[in-house]
Amino acid sequence: MRKIEHIGIAVKNLNESNFIFEKLFGAPAYKEETVESEGVKTSFFMNGPNKIELLEATNPESPIAKFIEKKGEGIHHIAFDVENIHDEIKRLQEEGFIVLNETPKKGADNKLVAFLHPKSTNGVLIELCQEIPN
Repeated sequence: MRKIEHIGIAVKNLNESNFIFEKLFGAPAYKEETVESEGVKTSFFMNGPNKIELLEATNPESPIAKFIEKKGEGIHHIAFDVENIHDEIKRLQEEGFIVLNETPKKGADNKLVAFLHPKSTNGVLIELCQEIPN
């Protein structure tokens, strides 16, 4: 893992949360995107070298809707940038981590993503991210 790629925050209302984070950072979201396969609409903010992803459920069965129902709004995951997601998944499995999706899938912001189960990471959902080459 090379660096924290972003911190994901689950929100009930993306428009209202965008307004809050725009005031907080003094700049609007640089990107909004819907990831149909995950049932989520996202927006991304930059703050210096740091990236924040806001996530709103687009349907009541999405992981974000279930997270908010159980825990409320707040930090959902920490994402780490990796050079080779396939190698990193294999390495982490060998170290005993529970990988939720062994085959990376397309996520937001032009990334391949895979997740580690919070049971194996002290209660924190970890996302692995690799930039998809153009």
